[in-house]
Amino acid sequence: MNWRKWLDDFVLAGKGILLAVKEKRFWFGFIPAFLFFGMLMNLLSGGFSKFDLMGAIGFPGSLKIILDSFLAIFGINQPFLDWLPVFFIAFLQGILIGLIVLLWNKKREQNSANLERAGIITGLIALGAGCPTCGTTLITPLIGAIFSTGSLAIAGAISTIVTILAIIIAILSVKRLGLEIYVTIINEKYLAKKSKKEENEKSS
Repeated sequence: MNWRKWLDDFVLAGKGILLAVKEKRFWFGFIPAFLFFGMLMNLLSGGFSKFDLMGAIGFPGSLKIILDSFLAIFGINQPFLDWLPVFFIAFLQGILIGLIVLLWNKKREQNSANLERAGIITGLIALGAGCPTCGTTLITPLIGAIFSTGSLAIAGAISTIVTILAIIIAILSVKRLGLEIYVTIINEKYLAKKSKKEENEKSS
């Protein structure tokens, strides 16, 4: 493996993300995704028990549970070691969705003559990026349901492995999309500069 190229790709991906956060369309994807996945993982942190409780206590109590799950995203009333991986995965997933939303808009603008092709390209990128958070939120509570109380150590170890894998997949996906958005934005700036130069030459 060419480690230098691999590290260079991460640097360019980082530059792509820095360019992306300057665009408001990125935040249209990031904020809802970050909050949604953060709340979902907190709701499922103890398996499906919170949903069972919400069904039993009614609407006012359910709102309290949802509010607590929202506040838990930011570490309120949460042990640090429980909060950190949830926050990090939700944050990465928010970046992924934000980049996908921005990339779709960029591809649509640059390929205005062929919107269908632009949608297909971005759709394939989205599928390639995947949803590591979905795997974490769905698999982790199932682990707790499958293993008995006497096997909590095994369940905890598997849950930790799933979380680590989700983080690794999310980081690699962010790198891939970061590179794509970097190339897209730089190309957009180049075309805008070229178009302006041609207009100036015509006017002169």
